[in-house]
Amino acid sequence: MSVYNILIVDDHFVVREGLKLILETSEQFKVVGEAGNGGEALRLIDELQPDVILMDLNMPIMSGLEAMKQLKERNCSIPVIILTTYNEDELMINGLALGARGFLLKDTNRDDLFRNIESAVRGETLLSADLMERVIAAREEQKAVRPAGGERSLLTDKETLILQFVARGFKSKEIAFDVGISERTVKAHLTSIYNKLGVDSRSQAVAIALEQGILNL
Repeated sequence: MSVYNILIVDDHFVVREGLKLILETSEQFKVVGEAGNGGEALRLIDELQPDVILMDLNMPIMSGLEAMKQLKERNCSIPVIILTTYNEDELMINGLALGARGFLLKDTNRDDLFRNIESAVRGETLLSADLMERVIAAREEQKAVRPAGGERSLLTDKETLILQFVARGFKSKEIAFDVGISERTVKAHLTSIYNKLGVDSRSQAVAIALEQGILNL
């Protein structure tokens, strides 16, 4: 059985300890480091090269978003899972746009924590349906700006539909069943969506679509 090394980045000691206690109930995960801000995290990432980073976004000295920007500039491929609270919708969108593999509430349960980490290690993006609904609702309330030129979207209606399913947390197989197409066709549509939006992951596609007002659920 593979053991995955985890770096926890959060400015609250209680949060770090709580996550560490949960992770240590499984032999599959090992917490190799803890950081209280983005600057500390960047140093530890270089030193430890963890398999997954659990990253808070709102921290003193250097935020998680700034740390993620620097990781992106370094072409760092270590997956990041955002740690969030109930009032950080805008930060979550920005974090997803920077390539986060998903997000977790800080009081998440054991099963969700493990499932998100396992998905991130496999290179997948796991988007929580309930959290995505909340983010999308918040975005709509803010009346997100539409793409320039009056166009609703560069995406076709079918691509927009598929991206709506993605935003709700559906997997390719589930989307294929609901839309009535093959899983291979779903993946082809996703590739087209990535190319049009200039992204390389589901989370980035959803984030950019939210920013541009493409998603309107």
